[in-house]
Amino acid sequence: MEPRRYTATPEVGGRGRLTVPVPFDPDEVWGRKAAHHVAGTVGGVRVRATVEVVGGRWVIALGPAWRRDCGVEPGATVEVVLAPEGPQRGDLAEDVAAALDASPSAGAFFDSLAQFYRRAYLRWIDATKRRPQERERRIAVVVALLEQGVKQRPGPGASAG
Repeated sequence: MEPRRYTATPEVGGRGRLTVPVPFDPDEVWGRKAAHHVAGTVGGVRVRATVEVVGGRWVIALGPAWRRDCGVEPGATVEVVLAPEGPQRGDLAEDVAAALDASPSAGAFFDSLAQFYRRAYLRWIDATKRRPQERERRIAVVVALLEQGVKQRPGPGASAG
């Protein structure tokens, strides 16, 4: 997915945060998700954040530590570049994408996960490329876990592994 570029004026948010307006609906641009995890830059400084609704509008909220070290001041006009973070549905192997499409609740939960968790699930599945039956089994296990709202894959020695 292409990054979105725009200019914005950051504002002071609650709890010492800096809020940066997002002038578009991420559900319309990147597809409907429970959470939009993004990466990019604000004023040339790298960010990872979640797009959320605050005060009836879409924003990214950046914490006090980021704010302290970034040099971006509230009220200044800055260039913002944001893109969805991590593997997206269109990046997945055909068998994994089909399994998530077949289970809307698993697919929606997968889409809402931070990239760390999405990548961990995908690495666990991809470790079976030379064993098709094991790959199918792991995909089924992952879908079942996602349907239950489990964000982290089973560890070594777990009954699912």
